[in-house]
Amino acid sequence: MVSTAHNKIEVQDLSIHYGAHKALGNVSLTVRKNEIFGIIGPANSGKTSFLNAVNRMDMMRPNMNVSGTVRIDGIETRSWRNVYALRRKIGVVFPLPVGLPLTVYDNVALAPRLAGTAGSRADLNELVERCLRRAALWDEVKDRLTHLGSLLSGGQQQRLTIARALSQSPEILMLDEFSIAVDPVTTMRIEDVLKELKEEVTIILVTNLVQQANRLADRTAFFLNGECVEIDDTETLFSGSAKDPRTNDYIGGKFG
Repeated sequence: MVSTAHNKIEVQDLSIHYGAHKALGNVSLTVRKNEIFGIIGPANSGKTSFLNAVNRMDMMRPNMNVSGTVRIDGIETRSWRNVYALRRKIGVVFPLPVGLPLTVYDNVALAPRLAGTAGSRADLNELVERCLRRAALWDEVKDRLTHLGSLLSGGQQQRLTIARALSQSPEILMLDEFSIAVDPVTTMRIEDVLKELKEEVTIILVTNLVQQANRLADRTAFFLNGECVEIDDTETLFSGSAKDPRTNDYIGGKFG
């Protein structure tokens, strides 16, 4: 694989095992800077395992064995002495809202406080507002900043999760099935947010909604049984021009 300045993430021969179970085998791909890279595929196809490898979750899961290489900005992630410094480059949004037992304000302020980048109270206030605005949530919570985040609706909590991920100023934003517990109207609002955010961050979007990938992703990868079957421009894949018939079948709703 040839490294270029346009590639934010480069993956070569990535394989992942959980004990004796192989979750992913010999995946090679690139994610370009400031693109939305979609990953689609049925359950247990290795999509979340891929995100876990990029985010070095193997450091916290002793049964997760990873081989191959993952480079971010040309630097092999395993060469990072402090994995938390690596993770500060990456914001993660999980399938279900992960609410911390904190106020709305403190949910967003937590990461910069822990990183020592919060600055003055005025600086932190400005950051919290900016992140909530970017997550299309500010108007709904500006009078409830001291309320517990867990009291928000499911869709609001998911947008709060996005605001919290953005508070660390990540270069990469990874979303894993973000719309599972979100109503269709809120889902569309978040999709609009992602379209704007790609001007600032590189986005990896794992989704079980193939049409969501079609709406958002610049390029899309199709995973099946731990294999990356195909990668192409999203428009090409969804036009019925995929090279592998399994990709066409999945996009056409014939399985998965």
